[in-house]
Parts: sequence; structure tokens; C-alpha cells
Amino acid sequence: MRRKIMQNSPSWTLRTIPDQSGRVAVVTGANSGIGYVTARELARRGAHVVLACRDPERGQAALTRMQGEVPGARLELRRVDLGSLTSIREFAAGWDRDRLDLLINNAGVAMVPFALTADGFESQFGINHLGTFALTGLLLPHLLAAPDPRVVTVSSEGQRFARFDLGNLNAERSYWTAFAYVQSKRAGLYFAIELQRRADAAGLKLRSMAVAPGLTRTNVLTGGANSDRGRLYATVARLLVRVAFRPTPEGAKTSLYAATVSDLPGGSYIVPDGLLQLRGEPTRRTRERAIRDTGTAGRLWQLSERLTGVTYELPTATSARQP
Repeated sequence: MRRKIMQNSPSWTLRTIPDQSGRVAVVTGANSGIGYVTARELARRGAHVVLACRDPERGQAALTRMQGEVPGARLELRRVDLGSLTSIREFAAGWDRDRLDLLINNAGVAMVPFALTADGFESQFGINHLGTFALTGLLLPHLLAAPDPRVVTVSSEGQRFARFDLGNLNAERSYWTAFAYVQSKRAGLYFAIELQRRADAAGLKLRSMAVAPGLTRTNVLTGGANSDRGRLYATVARLLVRVAFRPTPEGAKTSLYAATVSDLPGGSYIVPDGLLQLRGEPTRRTRERAIRDTGTAGRLWQLSERLTGVTYELPTATSARQP
């Protein structure tokens, strides 16, 4: 099966990315890791890229570094904290361009100790899913003003192992770090595909994609809330990332593929084509149970609207169900 998939996958590298001149893109979490590479390569191809970052100092450092790596790049830094609905609303209210062509929902946290967001949500569910859901919904009018709008949501290969429990998404009954993480990433996949169903039902030109980056060297296991987990954890995590994970640009390939391949249909799920989706080249995966689970996706959508207070203004959205 692996051989067949690889034979059907065209050779695709970062150099394959077509010209992006004229596109306005927002990349959340663009100050490091996959988000940084994604933003940099879009800018390298001519896009105007907004680095949407939580920490202004780290964001400014990333912006300065990126400007040095891509002279003449069209870049700007704006603050948004996906753990705060107030911050998300401020970011969306401050959008002052006539349109938004591309939104890459990249920012997230992974395997963190139990904590609550500013709005009282369990942090992995609150940031990885609810923050993404709210930001996309509030930016939707600007996306629909673009000629060919696209939304890319970064899920994870780990979502395949989630035992998705709608009654414990917010750690209502119990909390296990790994379970909460893969569940939040399954929510991201449900969201991306459901957004496409609703856009299709409303006759909109929006394309929504989900991606899994594979095992990738980033600071998601060692930075942020994980930076306070002690010396032993930090040593083991850094060793694991260095030995088992692949370079960051390889992990960014699926995001960039989903964001730039011109004939990619909406509702695509892009993953590495290797064993267990852990590494390899970008390929479209259609045999994923979560993609077909319209019932759970619909209930999650309703729950997300209720928790965030963000309602997507889509014509006929309530009847948007496709097999």
C-alpha cells in the first residue's frame, strides 16, 4: 500500500510552490516551528503574510529573522492569543484589509499539564479547537471577500487514535494529557471538513482543508506550558525530538501543499504518505473515518458555537449535510 501511494504522489518540494503574489495570508503561531516555515515560504513566493502571534517579543524576533532570510518580503506582525476570546475578537475587529485570501490555523499546544484558558476552557481543547473555530468564524466575511479563499487547519496524525468523547471535551470528568491532545486535534479535522460541507451547501467558493504534519521538530513539546515541567522532562523531550522527529521544513510541507496546490478540492485532508503518516511526502487521504462522521462533526459545531458565542453566517448552514 505504501508503494502504491508513493507512486501516485507527484514529486513536490518547497520549490514547487507557485507564485503567491497578490494573496494576503494569516498564519497563526508563525513565530516558530511549522508556522514560521509556512509563513516564510509563502512570503518567499510573494504573498503578503501576517504573522499572528501570541507573544509580541517572540513575534518581533521571528519577523526580524524572516526579513533577513527573505529580503523584500511583505510581512507584518499582529497579536492574537487563541486562549482568549477577547484577543481573538480584537484581532478580527482590527482587520483593515479589503480581503483575506488564506488563513492557516497553525497555532496550538501539545501534551501540556492541565490548565484553563482565559475563558475557562481546558487549554488544549480551548486553544487548538475553540480558538481556531472562533478566529475562522470572525474572519469569515473577509475570507468570502477574496476571489479564491482558503482555510488550512493543522490537525495531527495522532487524531486517528482519539476516542472522541463529546461529553468530556472540556475535561468535564477527567483529564489525561495525551487523550486531550489527540481529541483536540480530531476536533480540528471535524471542523475543517464540516466547514467545507457548510460552504458547499451555501454555494460558497471557500475551500477548507485539514493537514497532519507528521513527526516534526518544533518546540511544541518543550516550549510554552511545557517549559516548566522540570529538567528531566526537558532533557528527554529534546532528545526524543532530535532523534525521532524530522526537520521542521518537512513538517511544513503538508500545510504549504494544502495552501498552494491550485486544483486541490475543498475538504481535502493532506498527510505524509509514509507509515502511520509519521513522515513522507504530502498526499491526499480520503479513507479517514472522521471525514465521513457527519453526525459528530455537526454536534461539535453546535457545541463550539455555544461555547465561543461565534455563529457562522452561512446561508442554509443548518441543513448543510453531505454524505
